[in-house]
Amino acid sequence: MFEMNTAEPMQVDVPPEDNENNETECYVVENPTLDLETYAASYTGFAKLYRLMFVADHCPSLRLEALKMAISYVMTTYNVSLYQTLHKKLAEAVASAGLPDVAVQMGSQDIPVLDSIWIESKTKKAAIKLEKLDTDLKNYKTNSIKESIRRGHDDLGDHYLDCGDLTSALKCYSRARDYCTSGKHIIMMCLNVVKVSVYLQNWAHVLNYVSKAEGTPDFNEVPGKDSNQSILTRLKCAAGLAELATKKYKSAAKHFLAASIDHCDYPELLSSNNVAIYGGLCALATFDRSELQKQVIVSSSFKLFLELEPQLRDIIFKFYESKYASCLRLLDEIRDNLMLDMYLAPHLNSLYMQIRNRALIQYFSPYLSADMRLMAAAFNRTVNALEDELMLLILDGQIQARIDSHNKILYAKDVDQRSTTFERSLAMGKEYQRRTSMLILRAAMLKNQIHVKNVGRDTGPQSGEAPGSSTSLTPRTFDTVPL
Repeated sequence: MFEMNTAEPMQVDVPPEDNENNETECYVVENPTLDLETYAASYTGFAKLYRLMFVADHCPSLRLEALKMAISYVMTTYNVSLYQTLHKKLAEAVASAGLPDVAVQMGSQDIPVLDSIWIESKTKKAAIKLEKLDTDLKNYKTNSIKESIRRGHDDLGDHYLDCGDLTSALKCYSRARDYCTSGKHIIMMCLNVVKVSVYLQNWAHVLNYVSKAEGTPDFNEVPGKDSNQSILTRLKCAAGLAELATKKYKSAAKHFLAASIDHCDYPELLSSNNVAIYGGLCALATFDRSELQKQVIVSSSFKLFLELEPQLRDIIFKFYESKYASCLRLLDEIRDNLMLDMYLAPHLNSLYMQIRNRALIQYFSPYLSADMRLMAAAFNRTVNALEDELMLLILDGQIQARIDSHNKILYAKDVDQRSTTFERSLAMGKEYQRRTSMLILRAAMLKNQIHVKNVGRDTGPQSGEAPGSSTSLTPRTFDTVPL
C-alpha cells in the first residue's frame, strides 16, 4: 500500500510538466482581440521589434501586419541583418497564406519589397559612423579626459545597439564604468547594461546591475526628486522582469508593485499596462488574502496601474470576494492576448495553475467538509476534473483533507488541537530551559573572568618569539564553576 502511494504522485505530476514545456515552445493563438497598432506604439527599440516578431511567430491572423510594422520600424535603424531576417519571414508568411497570384499582385503595394539599395546605403553609413566614433574615442583616451572617454563608450554602445550588435553594445556600456566620476554616471551605466542584458535575456546580469545601481552611495542624492523616482521605477521594472523570467513570482510581484505610475516611462522594455498585468497576475498567484488586500487592492499607487487594465482589476476583486467562477472565466477570456506577450507567455500556464490552486485552497479552508458537486459548480468544472485537481493538492500537502470518492465529499483531516497545543508548549519550555542555561553559564564565566584570546597563526613560540612576549599564551587553570 505504501509503495502505491509513493508511485502515484510521480505518475500524475510528470506528464503535465512535459506538456507545459511543449506548449510554451510552440503554440498558436487563433482569436486574439489585440489592437496591434496601439500595442506596438507603447514600445521603442528592440522591445518593439522583439514583441512584434513574437506576435508574428504565434498568431497567424496578425502575422503579416506584425511583420510589416516591424520592417517599417527597423528601416529607421542601422540593423541590416534584422531587416533581411524580417523580409525572409514575410516572404514565408505570404507563401504560406496561399493567396492566388492575382491577389498577390493586387496587394503588392501593401507588402514591402526587399530594398537592396537601402541595405547597401545603411551598411556604408554604419561603417563610416563606427569609424568616426572609434577615432573620437581614441582621441579622448589620448587626452585622458574621463568624462569624454565615458561618453565615447556610451556613444559607441548606442551605435552598436542601433546596428543590432548587442554583445558589442554590452561591452562598450560596461567599459564606461571605469570612467564614471559621479553616482549619476554609475546609475546611467547600470541602466544601459540592464537594458541590453534584458534584450539578451541574461537575467543574472540584470539583477546584478540593478543591485549595483541601488547600492550606489549617492543614489538618493541624484538631482531632482522626480528623476530619482523615475530611475527607481526603471530598476524595479527590470528586476521584476528578471524575477518573472526565473519563476520567482512573489519577488517579481513585489518589484512591480513598487513601481510608480507617474514615472513609469520605460518604452525600451515595457509599458505601464505590462506592469499592471505582470504585477497583478504574480500577486494573485502568490499572495495570501491579507497581502492581496493590503498591497494590491487598497494600494494607492498600484490601484492606478489597475485602472489601465479594467478586466484584470475585476479579476482581482472577484478573486478577493470569493467569486471564483467569474474570476476564472474572466481569466480565460484574456488568455489569448496574454499568450502573445513574450515575457509572460512561458509562465502563463504555471501562473494560472497557481491562481486556481489558491482559489481551491481558500474555498475549502473554513470547512470541515465540502460537497464536491457544489465546489464543481462554484469553479465551473466537472466533478471528476475537480476531484483530480484536489487529489494533486492533497498529494502536494497544500490541502489537509481526504476525498470520499463514492459520496463526492471532501473531508478535512481531524487535527487534535489539545495534543498540538501541548506539543507546542513542551517545545517552548525546552527552548526556554536551553536559553536560560546558556545565560547562567555566560554570567558565571564573566564573573570568574574567563576569557578566550584569539592568537594569530604565525605568532607564538613557533615563530621565533621570546617566551615572555605579549602575544604568547600563558596556560591558566580555573576552578570548576558551579551552575
